[in-house]
Amino acid sequence: MPAPFRAALGRVAGEGEEFSGIVAYGSFINRCVEACGIERIRKLSSRIEELDPFSEERDAFATTILGGSQQLAFDGEGRVMLPEPLLALADLSDMAMFVGKGETFEIWEPRAFNDYAARARELAREKRGRLRGDGGAQ
Repeated sequence: MPAPFRAALGRVAGEGEEFSGIVAYGSFINRCVEACGIERIRKLSSRIEELDPFSEERDAFATTILGGSQQLAFDGEGRVMLPEPLLALADLSDMAMFVGKGETFEIWEPRAFNDYAARARELAREKRGRLRGDGGAQ
């Protein structure tokens, strides 16, 4: 785990205990592993709990995000071991690319990320007006 990512996550205290690590789960948007600090999972869990407890939407979010997440502690050298199902989901083997995305980051197979990044750059270029706040004017 790159040091800047570990530093950004920091150590999060909660419920009388301290956790130093990440929470990782398969992205339901891209073919990669998404990861974040435990506080982000707590926020997502709270939002999911606010949904109708009998809705398909709530069940889908709870299953995909909460049910598929793994709490992974850093070892003494700042490493985590991704479980085999997450490695397989993202087609990870000997190389991985870490991509920061605000409160989360993604772990990609490098060639897959390069392909995705090219498509994302094109979409961002097409939609760049939305970031200016001018309603999408080019």
